[in-house]
Amino acid sequence: MTLLTFDELESRSLSLSVRASALVFEDPVSRRLLEQIERIAPSDATVLIIGETGTGKELVARHIHALSKRNNNTFGALNCAALSENLIESELFGHEKGAFTGALATKIGWFENANKGSLFLDEVGDLPLGLQVKLLRVLQEREVVKVGSRTPVPVDVRIIAATNVNLEEAVAASHFRADLYYRFNVAALQLSPLRDRPGDILPLTQHFLKIYGDRLGYNDIKLSPATELVLLNYDWPGNIRELENAVHRALLVCPGNRLRPEDFKLSGVRIHGSSAPMVSTTSLESALQRLCEQGPPKLYEIIEETVIRTAYEFCEENQVHTARLLDISRNVLRHKLARYGMLPSGQKAG
Repeated sequence: MTLLTFDELESRSLSLSVRASALVFEDPVSRRLLEQIERIAPSDATVLIIGETGTGKELVARHIHALSKRNNNTFGALNCAALSENLIESELFGHEKGAFTGALATKIGWFENANKGSLFLDEVGDLPLGLQVKLLRVLQEREVVKVGSRTPVPVDVRIIAATNVNLEEAVAASHFRADLYYRFNVAALQLSPLRDRPGDILPLTQHFLKIYGDRLGYNDIKLSPATELVLLNYDWPGNIRELENAVHRALLVCPGNRLRPEDFKLSGVRIHGSSAPMVSTTSLESALQRLCEQGPPKLYEIIEETVIRTAYEFCEENQVHTARLLDISRNVLRHKLARYGMLPSGQKAG
């Protein structure tokens, strides 16, 4: 399994970040992405990475740099949305001493710092139009001019840009320059949201279980089959970062070493690719089809346990109402509850 992560110090610094801290390539969609990355990386082409927040854009950018001929030189990463319009020009291009109030010394910008290496510009869709003009000039002329200076400095930097907005729509709305968009969009990579690459969900879950389990001193944490089904069928609107937080939270509240669906407290189970709850026969068949494609062990038990648990919780653990809802006898229900560890202590399966 190909796993991309930040190193330990970087991972800790990302604890309050919305960025993904790990990325795997187990799902067929992700494997195709990895093939694209490996084709693009050795060249010096500018890369545009498109994807929702939390899908792993910076990890992809770092992997491109690691596989390139520039991998022995600096990789710089700047979030363009995190800086004010007044600061970002100085951050990118540097400034001379006395260029503005507070410029107490000459400062090298990100472009100079990443000379001969790669520079990752995240959220380029948030760049102000005035700065877009200056950035375009840098890409064309391959030189930067510090704020407060008139002397150009040559730079050799590979740009890897990323955005979670549709730049074509931004161009049409006159919020983004078309010429800069074409400069960025030499080689484009589309990162699918986690809900569209379900084969990555459980490997990522196991990675985060190991990371946070070790930190919390837990040993041999397992997922119940019903929990795996819940994780696979949740939409993950926050993508990998949401999954990481959910795993961490579940470990903090679980009473034992077997994580249950209720430990994750997800906002709702959804069918991949749909915002609608699992209510129609068509949606249920779609979910089962995806499960069959994944081929997990003990598939029938996963489905049965999920049905029993969901109905039992819906009926507030009332066995009579649950049996009636499922159209089975109470004795059969009690047998199923006992089998899946849901029968209250002290009660026997009838």
